Amino acid sequence: MRQPDALPAAPALSVVVIGRNEGQRLARCLDSIRALRGVEGEIEVIYADSGSTDGSVQLAAAAGARVAELHPERPTAALGRNAGWTMARSAYILFLDGDTILHPDFVRHAMEAISADPKIAAVWGHRREIHPEKSVYNRILDLDWVFAPGVTDYCGGDVLMRREALEAVGGYDATLIAGEEPELCRRMRTKGYSILHTDTPMTGHDLAMTRFSQYWKRALRAGHAYAEVSRRFRNTPDPLWQPQRRKNFLRGGFWAISLLSAIAASILWRSFLPVAVWTGLLLILSMRSAWHARWKSASPLTLLLYGIHSHLQQIPIGIGQLQFDLNARQGRRQKLIEYKENA
Repeated sequence: MRQPDALPAAPALSVVVIGRNEGQRLARCLDSIRALRGVEGEIEVIYADSGSTDGSVQLAAAAGARVAELHPERPTAALGRNAGWTMARSAYILFLDGDTILHPDFVRHAMEAISADPKIAAVWGHRREIHPEKSVYNRILDLDWVFAPGVTDYCGGDVLMRREALEAVGGYDATLIAGEEPELCRRMRTKGYSILHTDTPMTGHDLAMTRFSQYWKRALRAGHAYAEVSRRFRNTPDPLWQPQRRKNFLRGGFWAISLLSAIAASILWRSFLPVAVWTGLLLILSMRSAWHARWKSASPLTLLLYGIHSHLQQIPIGIGQLQFDLNARQGRRQKLIEYKENA
């Protein structure tokens, strides 16, 4: 009797890359996957594309990736990640954004960590900007990626995950336009899993931010994420982001109202003094924030700029929260908030 054919062995690792009009940034990401070290066995690469018009699909296919083409009315990163990991065959899924460069040794370290404890659902490392020198926005937002290592409440978009944990919670929530990773991790933690941030390089990121309008849109999106995700878990034992939402809203309101008041007073009194007092207060509080963040950078100027950012970004974050609340009351869904340009 003829024996049934043996099932093909599962890959040692599945890499899911998501993207939308990343162009040569995507090519660079796929090249970095081929250069990774320390993985024995097949590495499966899946590219989930959200309606690119720049040839990204053809580029990924030519590089040997399996391609999932998505054309949703409302594209989200979560949709792409879900399409990718459900196609994947490995027990371990590495998620990457298409504008990143994978460090060749991250997977080896992450696999060692996740294999050591079956309750670790996700392992992530350090993401840093590739070109912080190209704009003040790249320079300050580079420090937004810096987190202390150890067990964390959530991870970012680049992360190694255990397939079993993804299946246990049903994957990412595809309705979220931002904040999908913390929301997913929150559901994983309720299942008894933990999230581990390791003190190892993970990815280089290409923010490619050169204009204030991009910075503003990114902060608006963050505000939307805080509002939408925190609303889901309010009045629960683990009210994810609810305290941060209140704090961000109050700080944003303070800086917006105080700035407008200072400008109005300067015009009324025909004196620059009110604006000068406002600026002095901002600098004092920014220096305090810079001091608290001194472990993130050795550059005093970068830390001061980061301190200013940490306060003034609260204005667009607060506006993003208000926009979400208004849309929710009117039964409308927010469209995708994009701040990046095609490569």
